[in-house]
Order: sequence, then C-alpha cells, then structure tokens
Amino acid sequence: MKTLFGFKIGGLKQKILTLVILLFLVTVVFFSFVSLYKTKFLAEIVSQANDQQQVALSAVSAGTIDQVINTSMTKTNALQAYIADDMFEEIRTDVSTLQSLTHDFFLHKGAYDFSPLYPPDPNLDGTITAQCLWDEGVDYHNSDYLAVAVHMSNTMITMCDTSGYMDNCYVGFVDGTSLCVDAMSANKFDEDGNIIPFPARERSWYTEAVETGDICFSGVIYDTFSGASCVTCSAPVYVNGELVGVVGIDLFLDELEAYVNQSSNNGGFICIVNEEGQLIFAPEDNGLFEVVGQDEAEDLRESPNEELAQFVSRALEEETSVQTVTINGEDYYMVGTPIPTVGWTAISVVEKEVTLAPTNEMLQQYEQINSEATSLYRDAQKKLLVFSATMVAFILVVGIIAAMLLSDKVVKPIESMTQDIIQGANTGKLFEMKDLYKTDDEIQVLAESFDDLSRKTKKYIEEITKNTKEKERISTELSLATQIQESMLPHKFPPYPDRHEFDIYAVMDPAKEVGGDFYDFYLIDDDHIALVMADVAGKGIPAALYMMISKTILQSCAMLGVSVSEILTKTNNALCYDEDVDMFVTVWLGVLELSTGKLTAANAGHEYPIIKRADGKFEMYKDSHSLAIGAMPGTKYESYEMQINKGDKIFLYTDGVPEATDAEENMFGAQRMLDALNSNPDADPETLLKNVKDAVSGFVKDAEQFDDLTMLGFEYHGPDSK
Repeated sequence: MKTLFGFKIGGLKQKILTLVILLFLVTVVFFSFVSLYKTKFLAEIVSQANDQQQVALSAVSAGTIDQVINTSMTKTNALQAYIADDMFEEIRTDVSTLQSLTHDFFLHKGAYDFSPLYPPDPNLDGTITAQCLWDEGVDYHNSDYLAVAVHMSNTMITMCDTSGYMDNCYVGFVDGTSLCVDAMSANKFDEDGNIIPFPARERSWYTEAVETGDICFSGVIYDTFSGASCVTCSAPVYVNGELVGVVGIDLFLDELEAYVNQSSNNGGFICIVNEEGQLIFAPEDNGLFEVVGQDEAEDLRESPNEELAQFVSRALEEETSVQTVTINGEDYYMVGTPIPTVGWTAISVVEKEVTLAPTNEMLQQYEQINSEATSLYRDAQKKLLVFSATMVAFILVVGIIAAMLLSDKVVKPIESMTQDIIQGANTGKLFEMKDLYKTDDEIQVLAESFDDLSRKTKKYIEEITKNTKEKERISTELSLATQIQESMLPHKFPPYPDRHEFDIYAVMDPAKEVGGDFYDFYLIDDDHIALVMADVAGKGIPAALYMMISKTILQSCAMLGVSVSEILTKTNNALCYDEDVDMFVTVWLGVLELSTGKLTAANAGHEYPIIKRADGKFEMYKDSHSLAIGAMPGTKYESYEMQINKGDKIFLYTDGVPEATDAEENMFGAQRMLDALNSNPDADPETLLKNVKDAVSGFVKDAEQFDDLTMLGFEYHGPDSK
C-alpha cells in the first residue's frame, strides 16, 4: 500500500484511480463489466433462493393442509354421525321400553278397572296429553284395548316429558283404535272440526313391524297430522302369541335437515345417505347432488361414476378415511361415517380446489413480493449505472482525491457484502445488516433485500427444525403402531384354558416396526376352531394396514359359519373392491371339527403346511394352491379335507422362515426347518416354535432380518381329553 496526499493507495482503489486517470474509456468498460457481473451474480443468488423457498413453502403448506383436512374432516364427520346415531339409538331404547310396558299391561289386563280414554281436545293443544284415535268406521267406545291402554297414559306422558328426542309416542291396536300421546291436539281435526281418521293398521311403520317381528325403523316419511318429515321407530307387541298392536315413536328430522342445509360453506357440505344408497338430506345449493324426494332418488351405489359408487358402498359399511373422488371433472375430498342404528351414513364433501386456494394465494403473494423486490433492485441498478457514469466524469474533474473517496464509498460495502455472502455460502452464517451498508442508496436497498432474504431463510430453517421434530413424533407413532398390531393378534397363551381338546401356540416377529404377516385362531362355535396363517405382499405400514383389514374380513366371514372356500371367496371379493390397491395376501385357512378331527382347509398361494402324525415325524403336506386373495376379483377357491387324529400336530409358517438368509445370502431352507421340528417332535407347540426360532437365529447369526418370521403350532388331543 502507498500513501499519496494522505490517502492510502492500493488494491481495487488503485486500479480505479489509475484507470480513471489514464484510460477513461477502458475504465468505463471495466466498471460496466464489473457491475454487470456482480449484478448477475447477485441476481442468480436471489433467484435460486426464491425458487428454493417457493418449493419449500409449497410442500410444507400442501402437507399441512392435507393433514388438517384429514384430521378435521374425519373427526367432524364422525362426531356428527355419532350425534345422529345417539339420537336414533335413544329412540330405539324408548320404543323397546314402550314395547315392554304395553306387553306387561296387556299380560295382566284383568287387574285393571275400566276407565275412559278421551278423543283429542283442541283446547289442550300445546300440552302433552293422551288421546284416542280410530280408523274410519271403528267405534272406539267398545274397544277393550283402549280400556287397558288408558292405564299406560301417565307413563307414556312421563316418557315424552323426560326424553330429549321424543315429541310423541303411540300404540296402534289390532281393532283399529290407537292411543296417541303428544302436545299437538289441534292438528287432529279437519277444516270442518271433525277428527281425522287414523288408519294405523295401514301405515308402513305398523305393517313393517308386524312383518319383521322386531324393532324397526321406517324410511323418511311425513307425519299424518303435521306433515313434517320424520323417521318412525316401531315394534310389535305380542301377548301369549297373539298380536295386540304396534308401538311407535316419531323422530322429527327438522333439526337434522336444518343442520345439513346450513352446512354448505366454502365448497363443502354434509349429506345423509340411507341404507338404500339414496340421498335423503343435502343442502339445496350444494352444486353436486340433485336433492329430490326419497321415492325419486337414485341409488348412488349404482351410479355410473364408479369412484362415487364404491365410496358410498363402503361408507354404508364402515368409517372411511378421507378419499378423493372425481365428479364431473372436479376433485372432491369425501369422508363417510355410518349411522349403524338406522343403517344410514353421513358423508362430508369438500371441493379439493377450495383447500388449495390458501396455498396458491400465498405463493402468488410471495411471487409478487419477490417480483417487486427484483424490479426495485433492477431500477436501482440502472440508477447506479447512471450514477457511476456521472462519478467517472466527476472523478476526471475533481481529481484523484474525489476518485479515491468515491471508490471507497462504492466498493467497500459491495466487497464486504460479497465476502459476507461467500462466507454464508461456505459456513451457513446468515447475512446481517451492518452500519456499513446504510448508505441511503441502491447498496442499502440491496443489503436490505439480502437481510430480508436471510430472515426468511432463518424462518425456513426453523420450519426444517419443526419438521425434524415431526419426524420424531412419527417414529413414536410407529412404535405405538407396533403395539397396536401386536394387540390385534392372539397373544395370551393358553388362549382357551378350559378347552383340553388341543394345545396351540403362535409367534410373529416383524422385520420392521410393523409387519404384513399375521396368524389367527378362534372358535367359530363350541366344536370348530379356525386356524389362519397369512402373508401380505410387502412390508412396513402399508402391509400392516392391509394385514389388519385382511385379518378382520377373514374372521368376519369365518364367523358366518360358511365353508372354507366361501370364506376365502368372500374375503377376496371384499379386498378387490378397489383395484388401485396393488396388494394381495397369501393365506392358509383350516377349520378343524374338534369332536371328530376332520380338518377342512384351503390354500390361497401360501406355503405348504407341515403335518406330524402321532407315530411319525414332521413332513410337508403338499396341498393344492389357489390364487392369493386380493389379486383378482371373482376368484373361486377349492378346499380339501384331512383327518387329524389324537396326537397329530400341525405346523404353519410364512416364507420368512425358510427364506431367512445369512451374511453369505444362503437361505435357511425347508429341510433345515423340518430338521429343527424333528429334533424334538414330541415337544409341545411352544417348544417346537422355540426350536425353529433358535435354529433360524443360529443360521443367520448377525445378518439383518429382511422378512417377517411368523409360525403357529397346533396339537390335537382328541375330544375326550382332560
């Protein structure tokens, strides 16, 4: 460094000073080149940061919205379905109480004195009273049924007073008379003041209860006197085998209908579908479904839109997760929750485009902010170029000192800013505003832009930290999923301490937190036990979820008491409902008749079972195979029979046992598995499984387990074993 007139000369300052003095044109070209290069360099940094932040914001926002939609829609819809079902269940309980009350009164009808029951009195409108009604041509004065029913009046009035949902209750008798309790006496009269006939025996609630012989719910009907929409719960009353009449309670749906109509908001709404797949309640302005009367409504399960038809069918059977259904080219989020008491389902619908609006708006605003900042920077850069050219001319006039001062003012902040940016790129340190950059010109604008960018980067890092914590939470939830899966499989042994005909033991060791293998066993009745061994194609969470569904469907079908082949056929059809789910499960299923030892079994693409006779050793039983369930709809499964005698044993397993691999990628194999079983063939099932597990562990040693290990041992002691 040199000193001239008290100023230090050297580096970039010296170059600028020399070029200003000696070569004006070269200085202009050089300064322009440096300015353009730095502008391009800084613009690229800003552009890259902008692109990265947009991608991150879009991903985080979309993920957050999806999570909120799934959680909010599922919980809200389930709550509404629960409230509605609670209402129907309470009415059902009240009808059962009224049925028992009527039965008891008529069972002891000889113990009651004759008391009159009066027709409706319009002066008592608004007060809950007991009134007699009758069909046209019936003389209620001679009704022996009303003479007994009058003694039930006070109890029925009390039921209406204390119930949260009952507005009325009534009993229609076989002689054409009826006892009605409500607070609407005035609407029982026509325009001429005559009491309107009430043909109870012709009403659907009466005839359906008699036909079914049990408590039943009608469809949506309209009250005879008020015309309001309602659902009637009714039940027949038999005394000593003879029909006395039918009790009933109307559940008025005005509040439910009003709630559904008010649910339409910002592209979403709630609708109710009955057990016939017909839309019975939906907002008039929902923009998706046409709201018509129940008699005209179509069965949505037969809709030409297969996605909608499948969703409605599933929603009537079970609570669904949030699914995307495309209707008329638009995507909608839908979630359904059954209302089991009446067989209906509540469905919440939200237009997917509406949920994406906040994200799109946020990205547009962000892009606008960056666009304005870029435009501001470019304008400032243009001004800087003009200012620089003026300064070059001024340097020539003012001289060396003015040139030195100007170069110091212009170059030093940019050099410092560049160093900070390079340091940040190498170390991750965020750019910070300094007093050096507060120049009240374009440099300050640029520095403020970088400072703002740094603060946003810091916020982005905080979001990453938050996401990391979220991953830790997911890890915790995976641990909980492992516990849930383990709890779904039978894990208490012996499972049936009072049953001495057999001994059973099973284990499942997943390769990951959760697995796709599963075993199962359960008594279908006192004389039949089902044995199941299955392997879902895949691992991890998807396989575990598919495993839970498969296990539940298999057990549900088995408990119907149908044949083994029908169990697999029904399960296959249920799992093939959604062809987009590219998963299947191999299954060996056997049903043993404990009194005779007859085993009926079927093999859907699973490993061969291993059988040991009482006087022999374990041998592989090569049965016939069918296609795995869930692979193709409409598949038929064939079964076979086998006699299991006292002392015989069955060993079931998944391919994780013979395909266990050591560090040299050698497989354990079926022969080693048979050798492990036959090392102590007379051992109990628990010891047999332990011997196989120890043999596998000794073979693979420290090699990583790549598949689930699942085994089940069964020994038949005979029907007379104690």
